[in-house]
Amino acid sequence: MQNRDNNYVVSWGEAFPLGVNVVGGKAWNLSRLDRYGFKIPCGSVLTTAAFQEFIDYNQLSEFLKLTSLQINSENLGEADHLLYCLREEIIKATIPPIVVEAIQERLAAERLVNKAVAIRSSASAEDSRQASFAGIHDTFLNVRGLENIMEAVKGCYASLWTPRAVAYRRKQNIEDLELLSAVIIMEMVEARAAGVAFSCDPQSGRRDIYVINANFGLGESVVSGAIEPDTYFVAPPVYTLLPEIKVKKLGSKSGLTQTHEDGGVYLAPSSGRSSEQVLNDEDIKRLGNLITRVFDALGNGEEPQDIEWAFDGKDFVLLQARPVTTLPDCTFEAIKNQPVVWSNANFRDAVPMVLSPLHRQIMKDIVDTIWITTFSNPGYPVPDGIQFSRFFNGRLYCNMSAVYWAQYDCNGALPRDLTFVWGGHQPEIEIDDQSLFEGETGVRRKKTAMRTMALITETAAKATDILSGVAAAANDLAGERYEFLPDHALIDNFEALGKIVQSYSEKYTWLSGAGGMPLGILMQNLFGVLGPKTPMVINGLMAGGDASITSADHGYRLVELAEQARRDDYAVRYFSNRPFTPLLWEQQLPENSPFKQAFHKFIKEYGHRAIYELDIINPRWQEDPSYLLDIIRTTMPTANLDDLRARQKEKFNQAWAEITALLPADKLEGIRKTIADAQQGAGLREMAKSVLVGFAALSFNGPRVGRPFCQTEPY
Repeated sequence: MQNRDNNYVVSWGEAFPLGVNVVGGKAWNLSRLDRYGFKIPCGSVLTTAAFQEFIDYNQLSEFLKLTSLQINSENLGEADHLLYCLREEIIKATIPPIVVEAIQERLAAERLVNKAVAIRSSASAEDSRQASFAGIHDTFLNVRGLENIMEAVKGCYASLWTPRAVAYRRKQNIEDLELLSAVIIMEMVEARAAGVAFSCDPQSGRRDIYVINANFGLGESVVSGAIEPDTYFVAPPVYTLLPEIKVKKLGSKSGLTQTHEDGGVYLAPSSGRSSEQVLNDEDIKRLGNLITRVFDALGNGEEPQDIEWAFDGKDFVLLQARPVTTLPDCTFEAIKNQPVVWSNANFRDAVPMVLSPLHRQIMKDIVDTIWITTFSNPGYPVPDGIQFSRFFNGRLYCNMSAVYWAQYDCNGALPRDLTFVWGGHQPEIEIDDQSLFEGETGVRRKKTAMRTMALITETAAKATDILSGVAAAANDLAGERYEFLPDHALIDNFEALGKIVQSYSEKYTWLSGAGGMPLGILMQNLFGVLGPKTPMVINGLMAGGDASITSADHGYRLVELAEQARRDDYAVRYFSNRPFTPLLWEQQLPENSPFKQAFHKFIKEYGHRAIYELDIINPRWQEDPSYLLDIIRTTMPTANLDDLRARQKEKFNQAWAEITALLPADKLEGIRKTIADAQQGAGLREMAKSVLVGFAALSFNGPRVGRPFCQTEPY
């Protein structure tokens, strides 16, 4: 019997905790797919411990060391014979009986004794972020019988010492003897079709497109490049149930890989099927959804994945998945040779946290849409598929290199000016020509900059109608009883919401610009006389204004609610309870409580908001008002709205006094008007953000949407 301490052969479930050093990269990724519920072939892993046992049993260690020492980058081209001799020694060697016994046990346990299997290399550094080893080590398909399995295992071991494998290790700075070989033994899939898929476009670098290559039969014809496969370009789903097929290119498919009855595979003629589409549209979309799941599960929604798949006519089976190790940058041609700088300088106040995976793709789509329309709407050409935002370890970052260039070439803004507004300490791109509006290019920049200003002005004139219209559409969807909707109606509502969000995202830049432009003008007018003190003075001017600013209104209303609670005996008793239970406020306060009625009104108006509200994992105030009630409870003894407003007014008067002391009298009336415009603009920006947050809350209204799924039988 196998000594379990040696772990020579392990199942997929056993492979996961052992890690890549024991089962190799390919097998460990398969164990992750198995762990996360994906369909993979029945099989097991011959571990690196079995490889070491093989080396020791056949006394090959010194041969390996000497061969490695004799080969360097200069003589690699002359080492073919030396490597051939080593491979022959490995092929002639014997698999240790204890390892053979372990393989036999596992084949019997997996019911694979009389079935065809695939034998695949899984070296310890293979299929990793740093090195894919794609096509470097050997794979043996349609292997039948224990003796042939043993020969195929030795073939995998020997393939570590081909000239291409040694050259690849030298290129990747991987030591020969540090690379240990594990081997996968898994059932062959009776594939009607097979191929590879990428959660990106590996040729263009686009991350907003999936690429699927497909052929009839086994996937070897696609992987090896022996034929021209079908290629399907698919847009991943963001606000839809299924991905969207963008382009289908039917390949010539002159042959397909089939199995020999007695083992092995061969490339057969396509027999008149070359003009057929390999996967129908429904199956392409199903595979697209599977790609999304793998991208999320193995790539954390950040790292593009290279997937090998097979289709048995009913289900898709995953044969491997690994990170895409090399992907070109999809960016503006003018900065292709400059480093890509990612910064969270302007994001970290609003979105400092690791965002919930449930919300990342939606958030990314909103941010990218906002940036793309910022430049494309005024007529500036933006490359298809450019990424203005990206997640790193769950946090949102901005492609500042692309933003710097687009702001410069579209609107004539230099990187240093944008950094002043954006913030952060990120390096700026190099701009050779700083004559912004001179020559033919300068005239073009003037035109797009003027269109940008025109769009802001046009949007400002109809901002109220835009915001009220969008809010009304969202409220209609919010009124649905999601817990009682059938699945198809729930999907229809989600897709309808997606269209509203996309449309609103396209307008957000101009709404925000309409709100921010007066503030920018005010800052520009004051900076010349106030210098670095300008932001502090402007804060005072904004604090004491008469315009409605949503975040300020929250604060005023909470102070007012605390005053009201202090006068309401029911509320005083409720807030004095020990323990204090904020989630039971509706049950513990009677309906005739004035505070309860006022708080209901507040929740109806602002309940869609939350702390760090751009992540939907954080509960909305309408779901959990604990934060609000804690503030009210702690401020009840001292809350005084009149006093607060007086202090804010005093800040305004102090700021205004600084301005009047430094500016001539004939300038003051214009500055006063600009201040009023800036206050109104700040209110507009806050309202625009509030509407956007409302969508975030509605996108996945957790308790109401989740309840029917919890009650649905699994399938």
